[in-house]
Amino acid sequence: MIGLTARQRQVLLLAANGNTNTEIAAWLGITPTTVNHTLRRAYSILGASDRTQAVAIALAVGETGVHQIHIPDEQREAAA
Repeated sequence: MIGLTARQRQVLLLAANGNTNTEIAAWLGITPTTVNHTLRRAYSILGASDRTQAVAIALAVGETGVHQIHIPDEQREAAA
C-alpha cells in the first residue's frame, strides 16, 4: 500500500477531529474543493469509502495515531 502524503494525513486528521471541509479549508488557507479532493485521494489510497472508514484504516495501518485525535471534553464526558 502506498502511504498518505503529509497533506493527506493533515487533512484526514482535521476531519477526524470533527471539522467540516469548510473549516479545514479555512485552517489551511485552501478551498473546500481542494479539501474534498485531498480526502477523496486519501480514501482511495486507504481503500475507504468515507471519513469514518478512512480514519479507522489510517489508525489500523499506522498512518496516524490515536493520540492525534482530539475529543472535546464534553464529548468525552458524554461517552463515559
